[in-house]
Amino acid sequence: MSDLAALLCAGPGLDLASIDTASTPGLPGKKAVRKNPKPWARGDLVSLGERLAIQQEMLYANFKTNGDRRRILLVLQAMDCGGKDGTIKKVAGALNPQGLRIAAFGPPTEQERRHDFLWRIRHAVPPPGMIGVFNRSHYEDVLVVRVRKLAPARVWRSRYQKINDFEEELAADGITLVKVMLHISLEEQRRRLLARLEDPTKHWKYRPEDVDNRAFWPAYQEAYQDVLARCGTDAAPWYVVPADRKWYRDWAVAHLMLQAFSGLGLRYPTASFDLERERKRLEEGTNK
Repeated sequence: MSDLAALLCAGPGLDLASIDTASTPGLPGKKAVRKNPKPWARGDLVSLGERLAIQQEMLYANFKTNGDRRRILLVLQAMDCGGKDGTIKKVAGALNPQGLRIAAFGPPTEQERRHDFLWRIRHAVPPPGMIGVFNRSHYEDVLVVRVRKLAPARVWRSRYQKINDFEEELAADGITLVKVMLHISLEEQRRRLLARLEDPTKHWKYRPEDVDNRAFWPAYQEAYQDVLARCGTDAAPWYVVPADRKWYRDWAVAHLMLQAFSGLGLRYPTASFDLERERKRLEEGTNK
């Protein structure tokens, strides 16, 4: 685990309330970075994106050549205005869209309600050789369902173990999970909601019910605390990224993704044909 991953990993005994949502853990201690962290992080994000794109290509190349079933799944959870969309735009925006599978999970449809809560999640899991991104996820069924009392406690409590079993199953099938909670403060959420009201181009993002949901903030924090404690496993650890500062959020998530790729030890596959023979054929202009 990298230094940053270790800093952000939600280990045993983590107290979510103790985390400074405006902090920037893991930034290099160089003077130039400390002096201007925002422009530095944005510049480094470009480099991180380039490195991620190479890893993505190697991931697909190994699937195409060797049938390698490995893949990466980024799971993003956050309170309203937490920055899930922005993170996807900044981090996944550097990747080849042909190798991405992005799924957003809202309230279940009538068809989805007729199935187990993991049914729609299984259908969105990325195929081998690809990167998947979940904008919200199966954790909604132990977060909003719990807080808004959409199911009895006995129902949502039983889901923690079902989620752990499901994620262990994914890991056994070659999926590396990067589960990230984008952690913002109540005050930062208020500022972001106000910004949506003040910008006509963002009115479409504003929902009056988001203000109503602010009354449930303590209950959501308690629910997230339980998620981090009950569903952070060796196969699928949770990372808490302080997300009041958007530039840090993007930089940190990109680093976590790159760390996940590093664990795969990817290389470009070797040629399965005679290189010298093919070069000679091309130089001689023959197709024999």
